[in-house]
Amino acid sequence: MTVRDLVNKIIEKTGVTPLPEEKTCDHLKTGSWDMEVKGVVSTFMATVDVIRHAIDLGANFIITHEPTWFSGADNTEWLSDDPVYLEKKKLIEEHKIAIWRFHDHMHMDADDGIYRGFEEELDWGKYRVKCDDDLGWFGAVYELPETTLEELAHFFQKELDMKVVQLVGDQKMPVKRVSALVGGGSLGLGQENLPMRHMHAENIDVAICGDITEWTLSAYVRDAAQLGMKKGMLVLGHERSEEWGMKHLPAWLKSITEDLPVTFVDAEEPFTYIV
Repeated sequence: MTVRDLVNKIIEKTGVTPLPEEKTCDHLKTGSWDMEVKGVVSTFMATVDVIRHAIDLGANFIITHEPTWFSGADNTEWLSDDPVYLEKKKLIEEHKIAIWRFHDHMHMDADDGIYRGFEEELDWGKYRVKCDDDLGWFGAVYELPETTLEELAHFFQKELDMKVVQLVGDQKMPVKRVSALVGGGSLGLGQENLPMRHMHAENIDVAICGDITEWTLSAYVRDAAQLGMKKGMLVLGHERSEEWGMKHLPAWLKSITEDLPVTFVDAEEPFTYIV
């Protein structure tokens, strides 16, 4: 099976009409379309360590959710003489690795592959509720067995193997209705007031966030808490909130890849924490 064959089958399985090249970031970043696939690695991001792991596995095709070349569009014009880019590119080319980004089509799947993996990892599918509000399309809302903000933070710390979970709000506040705004969704998808409007419209106790801007949602939640309102937020970061879609991707791919080896490689958090 070639890279082109596999990518076509993946997009077909999402049910999404293939997006024009100029309207998507789901491009082949390295390698060629006619390469024969020997093994596949799925990951949140094709970091140097992930690439090395793929090489050790004998895999020559990496499916990454996020950029390879340090910007949202993966533009490389500005990197032509950059030593980090040149060394990473050399590593990839020496081992003949194809890297394809699976982002837009993955999120546009009616079942959004990132949220699907998030729910499978946490066993939260049974808690998801349908929202009929005008903003019901934004994020994913869950009705949990009652807990506290502190207990929910420890839950994520344990389940997602996190050293640090940032939070805003009263740690002892009761929590039942939460919204997951994974990855960059918590920034508002170009509308920075969207997360706050969503919290209000859906009566959300706690927003579970990927990325944050400190003057928007965190400021809103902090003011709400200081006014005595039961509002909170947890910050998982972009990688920890989205990696699970890629972890559970191999099982989703099984009907396509059959006997072709497909392995998830955790890109891991980019930070080291000093306590």
